[in-house]
Amino acid sequence: MNLLFIGDIVGDDALDFLVSNLDELKSKYKPDVLVANGENVWNGKGINEQEAQILFDAGFSVITTGNHIWENWKSRPLLATNNNVLRPLNYPSGNPGKGYIIFEVNDIKIAVIQLQGRTFMQSIDCPFKSAENAIKNIKKYTNNIFIDFHAEATAEKMAFAKHFDGEATAIIGTHTHIPTADSQILPKGSAYISDVGMTGPHDSVIGMDTEIAIRRYILQTAHKYEMAKNDMKINGISINFDEETGQAYSIEHFTYPKFINSIGV
Repeated sequence: MNLLFIGDIVGDDALDFLVSNLDELKSKYKPDVLVANGENVWNGKGINEQEAQILFDAGFSVITTGNHIWENWKSRPLLATNNNVLRPLNYPSGNPGKGYIIFEVNDIKIAVIQLQGRTFMQSIDCPFKSAENAIKNIKKYTNNIFIDFHAEATAEKMAFAKHFDGEATAIIGTHTHIPTADSQILPKGSAYISDVGMTGPHDSVIGMDTEIAIRRYILQTAHKYEMAKNDMKINGISINFDEETGQAYSIEHFTYPKFINSIGV
């Protein structure tokens, strides 16, 4: 089977661009399962019911998120009522939403787990221990386990992937919005990438208007967050896996449309 994972969707324009070009991606990668990280769809922070429904209508089975899901109160009713929109499993109990889901595609059970790192982020529950408990429960039903590990530090992502190599079909890094060049199959059969990158305006600073981002760094004071608009690109990965063993055969990162490289003289 093939799973297509779309990196952090930043803004409504990015959502429209993704949906408008999804048929071309489907034609190339022929996915059986579609998953997207949607924590930044609503003006860069969170996701609401209308935006989630657009993704579900386009064929996505699960929407993962991350720390920014809590910064938009419109996201909370969605988390409370739709189990196919995940929030990080390792937030303290009492928060709305679920951290993993098991669903079926063509009679094959698939699990998606959402976890969040702690290095340079909130001091929440341990993602390693939370993953161990979740995987133990999920293995009763399926070996096809995909983990969105939403984290800041590359070292934490890599340590997590090494620890769970062979236990999950794929460990997919999100959050930084910058794609990494380390997509690989780990020694025990798990697919891994440190960060898929973002789907959104690449003429920006990770989705934010460039001039505003620069002023924030130079002046060291708050400025109103505004989304950038130009150079829309989709970052994602395609993973081919054995639906019986859960072992990944291949992982391919893509940017659509492709970047044009130039060399200065």
